[in-house]
Amino acid sequence: MKKDFLKFQAQTSPHPLAMEVSHAKGSYIHDSEGNAHLDFVAGVSACSLGHCHPKVTKAIKDQVDKYMHVMVYGEYIQEPAVAYTKLLASLLPPSLETTYLVNSGTEAIEGALKLARRFTGRSQIIAGKKAYHGNTMGSLSLMGLEERKGAFRPLIPDISYIEFNEPSDLGKITQKTAAVILETIQGGAGFIEPNKGYLASVRKRCTEVGALLILDEIQPGFGRTGKLFAFENYDCIPDILVMGKGMASGLPVGAFTASHEMMSTLQDNPKMGHITTFGGNPVIASAALATLKCIVESTLMADTLAKEKYVRSLLKHQFIKEIRGKGLMLALIMESAEIADYLILTAAKRHLILFWLLFEKKAVRITPPLTVSLEELKEGCDTILGILNDYRQ
Repeated sequence: MKKDFLKFQAQTSPHPLAMEVSHAKGSYIHDSEGNAHLDFVAGVSACSLGHCHPKVTKAIKDQVDKYMHVMVYGEYIQEPAVAYTKLLASLLPPSLETTYLVNSGTEAIEGALKLARRFTGRSQIIAGKKAYHGNTMGSLSLMGLEERKGAFRPLIPDISYIEFNEPSDLGKITQKTAAVILETIQGGAGFIEPNKGYLASVRKRCTEVGALLILDEIQPGFGRTGKLFAFENYDCIPDILVMGKGMASGLPVGAFTASHEMMSTLQDNPKMGHITTFGGNPVIASAALATLKCIVESTLMADTLAKEKYVRSLLKHQFIKEIRGKGLMLALIMESAEIADYLILTAAKRHLILFWLLFEKKAVRITPPLTVSLEELKEGCDTILGILNDYRQ
C-alpha cells in the first residue's frame, strides 16, 4: 500500500511519515502491524474528542440514515445545520449571531475576507507577520513569509502587515483598511500568545477607523485553550470569527460568524456573493453539533487547563527551553531544530505521535485530544523525557 500511496496520492512533502492506519479509538491510532500509537497531535488539533467518540459517531450514523447531501448551501432548511448555528450563537457574544458553514478553515478565511471587503467597501487587508491562515490563494496572500508564497505569485493585492504583539504598528491601521486579520494565538510561528492588552488595543484601533477585526480561531477554538474560543481569554470580541479544525471531531468543516446585518450583505449585489455546494452538509453538521454539545456540557474545557499544568510540571528538561501556548495547544521550544527533529522522529518509532509547526523549526507540537487522560499524558511525557535523555549531541 505504501508504494501505491506514494505513486497515486499527491504528497505534500518529499518524506511523509507514511504510517499505514488500521483504526483509531480515543487517544490512540493503530497501525496495520498491530501497534498502538499515542496521539499527541489529534489530527493537527482537529480531533477534539479523540478518535471515534461514540456520541459523534452515533450522530453521524443517525444522520446518514435520514439524508446526506440534498441541495447547495443555503437553499433548503436542514435541521442539523440550523440546530448547530443556533446553539453556536447562544454561546457567543450577541454581535456574533449568524454563521456561514463551509468545508475547511482556509475556505472560511476566504469567505471572511470577501465579507470584510463587501461590508466596508474598502480593499486593504492587514495581517500579522508570520501568520498562517491556510493555503488557498487568498489565505496564502496573508502569509508574511515570502519563501512560502513566492512561487505562487501573483496573489491577491492590497495586503499589508503588522508585527504581532507590537503596539507601535497599530498606526498602520487606517480609514483605508477593510479588516485586520490575526490568529488569536499565532500557530505556525510557534504558539505565540497575545501580550496582555494587545488584542484589546487592536480592537480599539479598528473601531476608531471603521475597520473590521477578523480573528482566526481555526486552531485554538472549541475548548482547546480552556474557553470555547481563545478570544474569551483576552478581552477582545472580533467582528468576524473564523473557525474550523476541532469543530466536528475530525470531519472536514469550517465556518465564519458575524452579525446578521453584516452577513446579509453576501445575499445581494451580487446575489450569491459567497456560495458553496457542500458547506453545511447535514452529516458534518451533525458531527459538529454532537462535538459542541459534548464540549460545553462537560468539564472538558476546565480540565484542559488542569492538563496544561500537569504537562508543564512533567516536561522539565535541559533541552526544552520553553513551553508556549495555552491549555492543550502547547509547543515545546527545543534547544535546536536538530533536537526537535530527533524528538519527533524518534517518538514515531516509540509509538508516540508528535509533529512540527510550520515556521518555528525548534518547536514540537503537543495538541492531544481534549479527552486525553492524565495517565495518557504521563505516558507520553515519560516517552518524551526518555527520548531526550537518550539524545547525544
